[in-house]
Amino acid sequence: MRLENDFLEIIADEKGAELTSIKGKKDNIEYLWTADSQYWNRHAPILFPIVGKVKADKYRALDKEYNLGQHGFARDSKFQVILVSRSKLIYRLASSEETLKKYPYQFQLDVEYSLSENNLEVTYKVRNTDNIKIFFSIGAHPGFSCPFMESETMEDYYLEFNEKERAEGKILQAETGLLTEDSNLYLKNENIINLHKDMFQKDALIFNNLKSTELSLKSYKNNKKLIVNFKGFPYLGIWSKPSGAPFICIEPWFGHADTLNFNGDFSEKPGIIGLEKDQEFICAYTITVEQ
Repeated sequence: MRLENDFLEIIADEKGAELTSIKGKKDNIEYLWTADSQYWNRHAPILFPIVGKVKADKYRALDKEYNLGQHGFARDSKFQVILVSRSKLIYRLASSEETLKKYPYQFQLDVEYSLSENNLEVTYKVRNTDNIKIFFSIGAHPGFSCPFMESETMEDYYLEFNEKERAEGKILQAETGLLTEDSNLYLKNENIINLHKDMFQKDALIFNNLKSTELSLKSYKNNKKLIVNFKGFPYLGIWSKPSGAPFICIEPWFGHADTLNFNGDFSEKPGIIGLEKDQEFICAYTITVEQ
């Protein structure tokens, strides 16, 4: 499905309700990663009902053990198209016999794409349709072209927070994908991270408790800019392939991978969201493209 105005054209797919294109109408540049399988074959997957990995791809909930792969099942599920208008798309995924084999809670997940001038707002709405309290995590994983232009390289680009930060990045264990107790200090009262292809050797940079609400992707060689507003999200992931690739992911999250020492029930998982019967959880982030 397609949305467009004088500034942007976006395309999203029923599979995973995934964004597949964000193209500038003025410069004809594709700002979303193209899912080139040589590097990473996704554009902007939706992470639900987990963010990252659970230990050994297994977790315990309601006195049973379940198997669930990295980032959950929403990204590979077919969503229904609920609404198409000139400025908005809404996709829906509801619990089913298939989802209940992997995740014991009944839910309804709506994904909304709303286009206004050069802003794309992405909204997630999770409704508890069960008779008990449900638990989940949810997150975004959009990849952006970096560089924007073929004549440039990733090393010509940098990330800029809208506040100066003293920011420690949590470290994932490469073998398991689980969070360790270790961290690296990436920002010392600074707001700029210069990009280079080797910076993701230890996987994603994972931040929380940031003062900033926006992160911009900028170039030293042109005036184009992409801004992700993640206000309200407690965690932010930044990722590209450890081997180097021409994209960068800026990922607002509610939740994160299991920690190495976590062995509890899913409802006790750090960063998990609990939602009472008939209640709805809503969060949103915005992508702004300045061409």
